[in-house]
Amino acid sequence: MSNKKVKIAVFVSGGGTNLQALIDKQKSGVINSGEIALVISNNPNAFALERAKKAEIKTAVVPRKECSSQEEFEDKLIELLGENEIELIVLAGFMCILSERFTGKYPKRIVNVHPSLIPSFCGKGFYGLRVHEAALEYGVKVTGATVHFVNEIPDGGEIIMQKAVEVEDGDTAEVLQKRVMVNAEWIILPQAVEKVSRALLENE
Repeated sequence: MSNKKVKIAVFVSGGGTNLQALIDKQKSGVINSGEIALVISNNPNAFALERAKKAEIKTAVVPRKECSSQEEFEDKLIELLGENEIELIVLAGFMCILSERFTGKYPKRIVNVHPSLIPSFCGKGFYGLRVHEAALEYGVKVTGATVHFVNEIPDGGEIIMQKAVEVEDGDTAEVLQKRVMVNAEWIILPQAVEKVSRALLENE
C-alpha cells in the first residue's frame, strides 16, 4: 500500500464546527485515506478560516457577492480546486447553492452533511435551525443527520451514512441542533469522508 492520500477541500461559510470535527478526526486517525489540503469560504469573516489556519491548512476566500454571476463564482472555485489537485469536496456548513454545472463536474466527489434523516426535513429552504424547528413542529421522536453525495437536487444525492438521534421532551431547536451535531454530524461526517476517500484510492 502506498501512503498516498486523497486531497480534500472543505467548503465553509461560518463557525466551522464540522470542519473542526474533521480536523480532529484526521489527527486521531479516523480519517486516514484522505487529508484536508484546502479550506475555501465564501465569507472572509468565517471563524472556520481561523480553525484551518490554526491547523496549518491552506485557506482561500471567494466572496460570492464580489462575483458578477454564479458562473464566475464557480469558475473561481474550480480554478482553486484544480490548482490544489483536489479530489474530494466536503461541504461543511457551506451556505451557497452550487449549480448542476459545478456538481456535474465532480460526480460522487462532493459530500454534504445534513442535520436530519433524509428524506425528512430536507431540500430547498431546509438549512440550519429551520431543519430542527420543522422536526419539532412535526413532533418527530427521532431525528439525526445524513451524509450524502451532492448532485443538482438540494439534498437529493445518494446517501452514504445516517445516524439517528432521539428528540427529548422540552427540546428547543437550539438544544436539538447541538445534540444532532455532537451525537451524529461530528461522528458520521468524518467516517463518511474516510469511507469515500478509501473508495477513491481503491478505484485509482
